[in-house]
Amino acid sequence: MAQTDGETLGAAALLTPTLDELQHWTGVIGRAQQLMLEFAAAQASQPPVAATLPTDFSRLMTLAQPMTLGIDPAKLADAQADFWTGSLTLWKRFLAPAAAAPAAAATPDRRFTAPQWHDNPLFDLIRSSYQLLSEHMVRSVGAVEGLTDKQRAQLLFATRAFTDAIAPSNFLGTNPIALEKIVATRGESLLRGLENLLADLGRGQLTHSDSRAFVLGETIASTPGKVIYETPLFQLVHYAPTTARVAAIPVVIFPPWINRFYILDLNPDKSFVRWAVGEGLSVFMVSWKSADESLAATMLDDYVAAQIEAIDVVRDLLGVEAVHAIGYCVAGTTLAATLALLAARGEAAKVASATFFTAQVDFSAAGDLALFIDDQQLALLAELTSGKGYLDGRYLAASFNLLRGRDLIWNTVVQNYLLGEDHPAFDLLHWNGDTTNLPATWHLGYLRDFYRDNLLVRPGGISVAGVPIDLRSVATPSYVQAGREDHIAPAESVWKITEHFAGPLRFVLAGSGHIAGVVNPPAAHKYQYWTSDAPASTLADFIAQARETPGSWWPDWRAWLADRDDRTVAAKGARIPGKGKRKPIEDAPGRYVAQR
Repeated sequence: MAQTDGETLGAAALLTPTLDELQHWTGVIGRAQQLMLEFAAAQASQPPVAATLPTDFSRLMTLAQPMTLGIDPAKLADAQADFWTGSLTLWKRFLAPAAAAPAAAATPDRRFTAPQWHDNPLFDLIRSSYQLLSEHMVRSVGAVEGLTDKQRAQLLFATRAFTDAIAPSNFLGTNPIALEKIVATRGESLLRGLENLLADLGRGQLTHSDSRAFVLGETIASTPGKVIYETPLFQLVHYAPTTARVAAIPVVIFPPWINRFYILDLNPDKSFVRWAVGEGLSVFMVSWKSADESLAATMLDDYVAAQIEAIDVVRDLLGVEAVHAIGYCVAGTTLAATLALLAARGEAAKVASATFFTAQVDFSAAGDLALFIDDQQLALLAELTSGKGYLDGRYLAASFNLLRGRDLIWNTVVQNYLLGEDHPAFDLLHWNGDTTNLPATWHLGYLRDFYRDNLLVRPGGISVAGVPIDLRSVATPSYVQAGREDHIAPAESVWKITEHFAGPLRFVLAGSGHIAGVVNPPAAHKYQYWTSDAPASTLADFIAQARETPGSWWPDWRAWLADRDDRTVAAKGARIPGKGKRKPIEDAPGRYVAQR
């Protein structure tokens, strides 16, 4: 039927904006331009550190290690045939949907669950084409010849990172949800997203959480206590008891120096420290100083000496022979070296037991992080840190974000930049972005000696304070916790502690990953853990025979401590922070945790 003049005029009217609409959208564009000009002016008056960070980091993360490559013709032909077959099927479905075979069920992908990606033919085509191409690119890595196992893993990691980066959901023009929201909010989502983007560019780091919702000592790191000892490298926090009697043997916690210690003291409902105090334990926490020029010469020896110093301070303060020591992640790696040094000195009795939270000592199966460690990357890292003496913590944060780029990078791009949504008030994400600087020489040594050369598990491969150490001499009873889905310290890697220590050991595999697998309070009733009293030579053997228990592993650890020694003493005198020979320096959480 022919269109009437009235219908034509009506359609034209719908497409013609009113004067008010023109003025509104002109204002939106003007506001966006103003935001960018204000950002440029602010950056011009600031030191260029934040502005150069992305460029420097991209150099550091380059995986272009020299490779001699070839292509397996048969594998390439199979991959290309599958790709073209898939392409033809895809186009048939869009050009002749009635005659096309039903689409195969796609692998679930949270990026494309919104109905707009499927109901709108254009965006359905964009999505389907992207998924076909990305799957083909990943499969094609298998056709490349002449690679070592590490090089193939590097290439596969880089390919997946690239395909994640080019997803249509990451770009305004190809994200239907973002486009719809701009129209629905009359441009407000666009402006909010631009503000979020410029703020992150200014600080040189992705923002994952609303930092305004968290105040140290009030809403996070709020368990009552006192700083009772301080050195240029660390502060020692003593937490106030909440029970009439406490375990005779105190607990000293060594958190990783690459993050703030309050991962173990988040809000009261999640705090491991608050829970442990409530369980009748005398708890001490080390708070590492974020590195500056004054710590440029800090090395492994200094961190081991600091752990021994903290242990000795607590022993002397409370008049006890030994402590229970806990090492989380890299601090657990150092704790292993500390135990070996104490054994070599005949002082192993200073530590009644050692607990390891997702810690590695044998780096032969260290996972994706090891892909970033080779001579080229170490040389670039040395160049980037020359002259400063420390590594900006934002580099390391970006490294960890890359391991889960889809969740920690591109999800932020979509939610906060394209959709203009506010950052969530999430304490764990706030902690994740609260970066610390690292002593450059020590960080390079850690990556080189542990990750690259795996010297810690070689008898005499590492010397501390001039003493060659051997992990086989560690007879301290140990509790080793690993996370089943840990992408930082894979469970297979953590398990290897069992192959080197000589003393009695309890291995516990927790549900979830590097953080949630550790920070899992019993009251949350989340996840599960696996234990086994029967010997096992491999992690697979352990899993095959392990017993699953719902909920948190924390009570299992507490019972294990009680089995070591169940004596208690009155919670008075030196057991009260500041009441013994160590007078309080300041209230917990102390100054060091707030320094940038």
